[in-house]
Order: sequence, then structure tokens, then C-alpha cells
Amino acid sequence: MSTAKITETARYLTFRLGGELFAINVFKTREVLDVSHITKVPTAPTYLRGVVNVRGNAIPVVDLRRKFGLPAVADTLSTRIIVMELKMDGEIVVAGGLADAVHEVIELEPQEINDPPALGMRWRTDLILGLGRRDDKFIIILDIEKVFSADELVALADTAAPTEAAAT
Repeated sequence: MSTAKITETARYLTFRLGGELFAINVFKTREVLDVSHITKVPTAPTYLRGVVNVRGNAIPVVDLRRKFGLPAVADTLSTRIIVMELKMDGEIVVAGGLADAVHEVIELEPQEINDPPALGMRWRTDLILGLGRRDDKFIIILDIEKVFSADELVALADTAAPTEAAAT
């Protein structure tokens, strides 16, 4: 279970994967994009859909469904890319996360957030900061930097780097 207890009011970007509602701190997000052409990368891990051009920069796009072990589905009109800034060894790595839909930015008070239960969770509790409550629904608040290991972030940065050079 995550040791970081949420003690302050914060704003979260909510998004859907399958039947679950997730959230990440809005300060970790740079922007939300419609799905455009994603260039596949040979020999990339199965959860890496490829790279997308964002204002001349190649950004790796991770299929969050595949990353969490959910079955792949075809993109829809609601599918979005959440462009995130992730900290790794003091450096910022920019990566996109493919979500089934992005909903809204919400504000949650600490008393609206529970610790994830130790048993019965479908998701790894070490990746979860807490369970937000909103209108009788639970929102899984992710520690998005823990979702990706340091090795994965290096691989994502390395995957995008050659394409950035080629794009310029």
C-alpha cells in the first residue's frame, strides 16, 4: 500500500479504463489530446502503442489498459491521450497515456479519500494513493510515477529520442 497519505485538498484529472474510474493529480498532466496517428515502434513492449508528434516532439504513448492487464480494445471517439510529466531521477520524462475516456477535473478534500483496502483490490495497492468518493462512486487515485518503473521511463525516453531527431 502507498505510504503517502493525502493530507491536502487537490485537483485530479479523471479518466476511464474499462469499467473503472481513475484519477491522477492534475499537476502531473500537461494536456489531453484526441487520438491522432500513433507511429508504431518495432520491438516495443506490448503496452507501448508507439509515439505521437506533439508540436514537433515525439511523445511515447502507453496503452494504460494493456499496462494494467486489461484486454486491448479499438479506439473510439472518446479515446484520449493524457500527456503527463513524470519525474525520474530528478529528470522530467514526458509520456502519453491512452485512456478510454477523459471526464473532468475534480477537487477532492482529504476526508473524501480513503486508503485502498489491503484485500480484494483488482489493482496493485502500491500504485494507488487512495480511493476518492464522489456521488456514491469510487475513484482510484493513481500514483502515476509509480505506475512506471524507472527502467520503463528510461526506455520510453529512449524510444522517443530517435524519432525526435528524425522529425527535426
